[in-house]
Amino acid sequence: QVQLVESGGGLVQAGGSLRLSCAASGRTFSMYAMGWFRQAPGKEREFVAAISWSAGRTYYADSVKGRFTISRDNAKNTVYLQMNSLKPEDTAVYYCAADKSIVVITTGGGGMDYWGKGTLVTVSS
Repeated sequence: QVQLVESGGGLVQAGGSLRLSCAASGRTFSMYAMGWFRQAPGKEREFVAAISWSAGRTYYADSVKGRFTISRDNAKNTVYLQMNSLKPEDTAVYYCAADKSIVVITTGGGGMDYWGKGTLVTVSS
């Protein structure tokens, strides 16, 4: 069993930066690929970024490539999302997710093993 708790969301001006964290409970954190998704008001949830269990592979949605960086610290059971050059269209609830298959994460998260409850990011123009 893995529990995920996101933090780091808030209000930021366009062009600013935020770093989201996702703390995971459980001894098997390092066995899971991790990902970030987001859902804006009135829109469907969308994939943002993913990282393999060893941190050897990372994947990004085209909309965030070059601006966002996903990383993980298996010793701290934590995954991060560094968000730079934020835009108003990045406003959303950001969710952390875990699955033993990174393919599940990069293909949209259907059947994901674990989800966090989300943290709100608001980017003002």
